[in-house]
Amino acid sequence: MYRDARLAPFVHSMEVDLKTLFTILLCAGAVQGAPALAESSGAKASAPSPLLGSWAVDTSRLPMPPEARPKSVTITFGDAGGGNWTVNVDIVDAGGTKINAHGTYALDGTAAPGKGSTIEADTGAVRMPASNVLILALGKDGMPASTRIYTAAADGKSMVETAVNFNGVPVMRTNHFSRMR
Repeated sequence: MYRDARLAPFVHSMEVDLKTLFTILLCAGAVQGAPALAESSGAKASAPSPLLGSWAVDTSRLPMPPEARPKSVTITFGDAGGGNWTVNVDIVDAGGTKINAHGTYALDGTAAPGKGSTIEADTGAVRMPASNVLILALGKDGMPASTRIYTAAADGKSMVETAVNFNGVPVMRTNHFSRMR
């Protein structure tokens, strides 16, 4: 069967290893594809997302000098029905000026205009790859502005925002929120 009988055990072992590897990869692909299949088939989780509600940033942990930190930042996520969510951001800056930005976005990633303050963005698009994760892409004047990934903790009491900006080089920062309601 093999030209050199001395290689037969190694070739057979390699065939078994490749079959095992193929089986593992096939199973991994099935596990990874299951959430996408459930999403595309219209299956919805019965429990509401733990992200829904209002969240306050821990200003003491913001990566800026204390005198420059806003007095408060509150983000509220709401279910607008029909696969749409509302995002409302209220900021009271270091000088006491109130800033509000809000919008209603389809969870399918379709871009929609924001309302209120456009200091940072005038357009947004959102996706929810898991019930506790929301990805918000923001744009300003037709250009990318930032991407934010919100992740609610398993206990639903805290949330982390990973914000990505590009200022000549990619810049990432992490903000920590506590549930208000």
